[in-house]
Amino acid sequence: MTDVAPDPAATPPQSAKLVNLPNALTLLRLAFVPVFAVLLLQDDGLDDAGRYWATLVFGLAIITDRYDGQIARRTGQVTEFGKLADPIADKALTGTALIGLSVLAFLPWWVTVVILVREVGVTLLRFWVIRHGVIAASRGGKVKTVVQALAIALYILPLSGLMASARWWVMAAAVLLTVLSGLDYVYRAVTLRQTSARAMRAATARRAAGPGTGGTGAGTRTDTAA
Repeated sequence: MTDVAPDPAATPPQSAKLVNLPNALTLLRLAFVPVFAVLLLQDDGLDDAGRYWATLVFGLAIITDRYDGQIARRTGQVTEFGKLADPIADKALTGTALIGLSVLAFLPWWVTVVILVREVGVTLLRFWVIRHGVIAASRGGKVKTVVQALAIALYILPLSGLMASARWWVMAAAVLLTVLSGLDYVYRAVTLRQTSARAMRAATARRAAGPGTGGTGAGTRTDTAA
């Protein structure tokens, strides 16, 4: 059993309409982002009521993230818009939360940088391997997502005492899982590029063409320069 799955979104059904429930949930998550930011940053983060409301909005946004893609795949409502907007909404929500918490000095900037670099890097890797296939989410990646969301929510809440101390350990676990799952994704992306059906066909074509295909004269040098 391979952890590289065929992409159900690679060729979306022609019958899939742009206006559907999954896309509506994605747009709702995007709409939540500025509302969440205003609530979190209200009175420089000193408004406890605002932070409770921010936590609620963040939680609702996370729920839409859980179900929009799932519904789209199960009901054949995958669209090009959804494939583009879903990761944008995810990164917008997570990035706004982390940057906002760091601006308020609730969370060290290095934590925000590590998590965001990983998230952006994985997104770029997805584009890098898109023609070869889609790497299925690993168990570690799924656990990372849950722990990361929990850690962020705990930092948004105006906690004190033991709970305020405990949330650091949750965030530490989230950072560790973020780094490890990111490294795992890099490994699987490189492996996919080398072992996918597309890569195998290209390798077979090169072998069939023979070692002298590129030539040894000026034509080869021109090719390389190009």
